[in-house]
Amino acid sequence: GPQEISATIILTALNRFLQEKNGSKMAFLDGSPTERLCEPLVHKITSGGGEVRLNSPLKEIVLNDDGTVKHFLIRGLNGAADEILTADVYVSAMSVDVVKVMLPKPWKQMEYFQKLDGLEGVPVINLHLWFDRKLTDIDHLLFSRSPLLSVYADMSNTCKEYSNPDRSMLELVLAPAKDWINKTDAEIVDATMAELKKLFPNHFCGDNPAKLLKSRVVKTPRSVYTATPGRQQYRPSQTTPIGNFYLAGSYTMQRYLGSMEGAVLSGKLTAQAIAETFPKTGEKQAKILTTSQPATNAATV
Repeated sequence: GPQEISATIILTALNRFLQEKNGSKMAFLDGSPTERLCEPLVHKITSGGGEVRLNSPLKEIVLNDDGTVKHFLIRGLNGAADEILTADVYVSAMSVDVVKVMLPKPWKQMEYFQKLDGLEGVPVINLHLWFDRKLTDIDHLLFSRSPLLSVYADMSNTCKEYSNPDRSMLELVLAPAKDWINKTDAEIVDATMAELKKLFPNHFCGDNPAKLLKSRVVKTPRSVYTATPGRQQYRPSQTTPIGNFYLAGSYTMQRYLGSMEGAVLSGKLTAQAIAETFPKTGEKQAKILTTSQPATNAATV
């Protein structure tokens, strides 16, 4: 109902549609996110001298006496020792729920970080369904009249990698998902198929109904922040009270709310804030460097 969603969402969307030339256009990756989004980002970072590290979970944010970040403690996996990672500037791009868990105790007493308690991730379920025939020829994101399925798209029309003139591959968002996140994949697929019969009666009713060839259910227990009324006041800026620590993520304050676009924009705002705080000068150019070494403090194990 109206009490469950902030009017900011609707007003912001309408504002973007009306004020921006391409605000109503929907864009899709032309292939797998791993290949078309993640790999190009990794190439850009590494070609500039950076490093992308996987399987390096953050164990602790260790502080100096003045409350600034001394180093990150990276948890060693498979019997490996923990590792100390030091840098000039630290940025967290973790989701808000993880950030709240990882905050050092002294920071939790600060009003800036206490406001994060007003934000909480919402569960989201995505489904990928492959069919034996074409269900629609529409090349666009579609809003569903179903109470269970919010939006969907036929990826065989919108995405080059999945292009198929004879068979549809639907990608759907099941929302709200709080009552479904703990159900089995089979239960979720069955419920989705029941809704699709209402959306596409010509294809799923009769003597020769469309057949589901395969399916994939992707669950995200904590996704973007829950956009209930009053959440806007709890969204933080990218610049924190900690001199060498910044936040990035769609939950931080930026105009695209909780979305992929919002996450990207927050990263740009974070980079801008760092560049303004550590400007290049003729005498000295601030460099963001990182070094690492094995952790030797047994108390951190």
